[in-house]
Amino acid sequence: MHTTLRHDPTVEDRPAVPYLGSRRTVTMTSMHLVADRISGLVDVVLAHDVVPTGPVLLRYEVIDMAHEMVVVAGVPVPEDALDLAARVDDVHRDVLPAGRYVTVVHRGHPDTLVGATADLLAWTQAQGLRFDVRPSPEGEVWGCRVDHYLTDPAEEPRMDLWDTELAFRLAD
Repeated sequence: MHTTLRHDPTVEDRPAVPYLGSRRTVTMTSMHLVADRISGLVDVVLAHDVVPTGPVLLRYEVIDMAHEMVVVAGVPVPEDALDLAARVDDVHRDVLPAGRYVTVVHRGHPDTLVGATADLLAWTQAQGLRFDVRPSPEGEVWGCRVDHYLTDPAEEPRMDLWDTELAFRLAD
């Protein structure tokens, strides 16, 4: 198991989580275009006196590492705040689906998440579990694959000390 994982992976049932998001189609070299949307989304939510209900996230909807990915930057919000999406450009409402998830916390620079993800994939396969993912001509389509950013950059500027929870929905 990767040495920067905070604990062994766990399997847990999670409820549905509403969020406001901004979707982009990007390549690995342009991922910053999605990540850069997070602070703007937080600003929108706070400007409307809404308190986020959880950590900011990146949701990977379609992944083709050699070409393009469809990725959403998001901020979990109370369900009654989802109407903000109709009033703000480039913001949509969505829900992380309820279900069984495998999760793990990674400590380290976000650039090292690829290694932590590989470790999580290997652990999951060794347990005989399958992810909620299907192939398509555009790439792998994920039922729900999310990175929750647990560390506030304003409180911890050293990116190598950031904690990120990886949460992947399992197949039924």
